[in-house]
Amino acid sequence: MSPSVPLQEMIRAIRSAKTQCEERGVIQRECAAIRAQFRQSDNGGRSHNLAKLLYVHMLGYPAHFGQMECVRMIASPRYSEKRIGYLGAMMLLDEKQDASLLITNSIKNDLFHSNQYIQSLALCTLACMGSAEMCRDLAPEIERLLRASNSYVKKKAALCAVHIVRKVPDLGELFASAARSLLTEKNHGVLHGAVVLITELCGQKSRGSEAVQEGTVDPLTPDLMAVPDLIQIMKSLIVSGYSPEHDVSGVSDPFLQVRILRLLRILGHNHEAASDTMNDLLAQVATNTDSTKTVGNAVLYETVLTILDIKSESGLRVLAVNILGRFLLNNDRNIRYIAMTSLQKIVGTDHNAVQRHRGTIVDCLKDQDASVKRRALDLSLALVSASNVRSMMKELLVFLSSCPPDLRSQTASGIFNAAERYAPSQRWHIDTILHVLTTAGGDVRDETVPNLIQLITNASELHRYTVHKLYRALVTDISQQSLVQVACWCIGEYGDLLTGPCQEMDPAQVSENDVLDALETVLQSHMSSPATRAFALTATMKLSTRITDNVDRIRSVVSIYGSCIDVELQQRAVEYNALFKKYDHMRAAVLERMPVIEKTSGQSNGVSSGESVKDNQPVKVMPGESLLPQPPADQVCDLLDLLGDSGENQQASLVGAVPAAALVSSTATTAGGDLLDLLGGLEPPPTTPVPVYEKDGVTLTISCDKQSGSDLTVTLTASNSTESDISSFMLQAAVPKSVQLHMKAPNGDLLPARGAAKVSQMVILNNPNKVTLKMRVRISYNRNGSAFQDMIQIDSFPGLDH
Repeated sequence: MSPSVPLQEMIRAIRSAKTQCEERGVIQRECAAIRAQFRQSDNGGRSHNLAKLLYVHMLGYPAHFGQMECVRMIASPRYSEKRIGYLGAMMLLDEKQDASLLITNSIKNDLFHSNQYIQSLALCTLACMGSAEMCRDLAPEIERLLRASNSYVKKKAALCAVHIVRKVPDLGELFASAARSLLTEKNHGVLHGAVVLITELCGQKSRGSEAVQEGTVDPLTPDLMAVPDLIQIMKSLIVSGYSPEHDVSGVSDPFLQVRILRLLRILGHNHEAASDTMNDLLAQVATNTDSTKTVGNAVLYETVLTILDIKSESGLRVLAVNILGRFLLNNDRNIRYIAMTSLQKIVGTDHNAVQRHRGTIVDCLKDQDASVKRRALDLSLALVSASNVRSMMKELLVFLSSCPPDLRSQTASGIFNAAERYAPSQRWHIDTILHVLTTAGGDVRDETVPNLIQLITNASELHRYTVHKLYRALVTDISQQSLVQVACWCIGEYGDLLTGPCQEMDPAQVSENDVLDALETVLQSHMSSPATRAFALTATMKLSTRITDNVDRIRSVVSIYGSCIDVELQQRAVEYNALFKKYDHMRAAVLERMPVIEKTSGQSNGVSSGESVKDNQPVKVMPGESLLPQPPADQVCDLLDLLGDSGENQQASLVGAVPAAALVSSTATTAGGDLLDLLGGLEPPPTTPVPVYEKDGVTLTISCDKQSGSDLTVTLTASNSTESDISSFMLQAAVPKSVQLHMKAPNGDLLPARGAAKVSQMVILNNPNKVTLKMRVRISYNRNGSAFQDMIQIDSFPGLDH
């Protein structure tokens, strides 16, 4: 290929290359020819060669050797060479390279040029790759051009000033006066640049002063003088007739309208006087903008965001919510999605206005788009209140039965949380939770079982109804493990009520053999987990004191599992066999019904998605308190030897907690003998939680329990006191290298509003070298669609002897 081939020929040769090797050969030969011509002092084809080099650069090949040629061509008096030189500088140079400093003087000279197009080349280059040093040197020239008479130059200068303010925020005051003067221009390009510049100036001031304290000067006060001009520009855009130059689908310059609305949103935030000035304009925009076109919806959406962010009057806010409600009926899924995202942010402050669109929001649960469906679920859960809990729960339960698997856990948790807050009665609460367990029992959280058991225990007048309903659910389906565990527990506690009639349900005769058959089915089913079998075995054992005709059958069932391969189940069976043989005289006392579990801090009376039940353990009784009369001391010692700590998981421990007279201890924290450890009262009481973090409504407390000389168990508990729910809550911890850290899984990642529930996570620290303990904790979460992250360092651990 000849060194003097035109750009078009080079492009054609590169595209015709059949292999990458052939392409590299063509480019290497052409680059060598370009280098040679760059070295010639009298080169009439410099712009031609630089254009070819820029194409090579666009293909990803090295072109840095053309940087100095760009500098020389920028200094050329010819416009054609300046144009390609500035283009090359914007593509091949950046602020990190020393060669960029060489063009500062050329840019300054061109800013004084009489040709507007040469001035615009210099302005575009400075706005594209100007460094902080260049911006400081050339800022006065840009401010001068902002006051020029040429609209074309002022438009370019305004956008260049935006780059300078971003690079050097301290120079913002230099452009403030000139930027406001540009608002009197008629040219839309100049107005657009001026609005962008003022928006950037306001943003820099807001970031420089995060909060305006009472009695201090508001940094945005000078910019508020631009509000009347902005309103006048906006009104002229609304009432102006058809303009071919600026019309887009019947809307006059929607890009400028959107920019002005965003600036008004910044200026009106926390400014009551400015907000009052904007109210009439915003109402006019909201009512006169065509919503049948995408551009009209874009303007309406910005209008809604502005209304909701400033101190607007209540009627205007209702109008904004109604516009979002119309968006929900739009066929475009993207518009429906942003509408629900916006409604989610304001549902806490404008709850009644959003409630008017509850039916439309619930209908969005049937949408085929997964993102729309998820947003609709979040918003539907936020709309549940005491007045509509029954109707909303019906819709959510229908959705739960057909929702995608990835939404079942979130839906179940939301239903639990809403039922806990707004349940009209205990029976309704229990029925709702059982419906969820029947539909999605495999997708509920681990704490659901103990919390529901606590709810049932406290509803003493519903014991007969609950045990009948759970028995029928157990006979129908044993695949939902959470439901089966609760059913087994209730049958074990209240199985004697099954043989009698239940007025609230259809009459059905249930015999003792039927109840035992159901429990044996659970024990023998391959679908039953070890924890579920433990529930069933304990329930079977407890029935030995509640029915009288099948004690021998129960004894034989229990003895079978004395040789079970599962160690925990085997230990239970051995202990229960010992009760039959050696301690039969006290079996009735040991297997009495569990006492009512009182509600404690961190524990809920129902099932809540975010409830923090520390280690999900049974309720504790204060040391020295006794619920029932004490048995003889020798019997107690025998029991302590027989039913010692078995180390089972928390769900199995709840079943294995066999209540005897006065055997409930305040420190019943180990499985197998939860309520049997009388010596637990000798342990030190747990430390009081100490706050270590309080910010933006999020509070994090710490409590410690020293297990041994080197082991320390730290429990971190978080709560949310704001009006909006927090999702994706996560804690990360780091300790010195000599300390071993093990973080257990948290009990959830959702922090409901107003402190309705808490999230707790246990951290086990092993400090064999006895170094001073320090722990750094990173807190991250999402609120109203925005991500937040913070970090704290904990230097003091309560209850730890240093």
